[in-house]
Amino acid sequence: MNDKIKINLQMAGSSYPVTINREDEEMVREAAKQVNIRFNLIQERYQNVAPERVIAMVAYQFVLENLQLKDRNDTEPYTTKIKELTEVLEAYFKEQ
Repeated sequence: MNDKIKINLQMAGSSYPVTINREDEEMVREAAKQVNIRFNLIQERYQNVAPERVIAMVAYQFVLENLQLKDRNDTEPYTTKIKELTEVLEAYFKEQ
């Protein structure tokens, strides 16, 4: 079953028609809302800046936060340490 819907998102003064999965609608609308909130805050602060520059600053903020979260959730160092400890334990038990 194809459970897609078409919606219009209003962001930064423009309308964007998108087709999404029905179950993603709330998240997609919240994302557009967050873009608008940041866009409006930056536009208020820098009133003489062109809208395309404001949207670039919004995109930069979101990407920066995404990268910071990715770094914070990086489990690779722990996974490596667990593998090392597992190897040590396996070697120990083989000797027994």
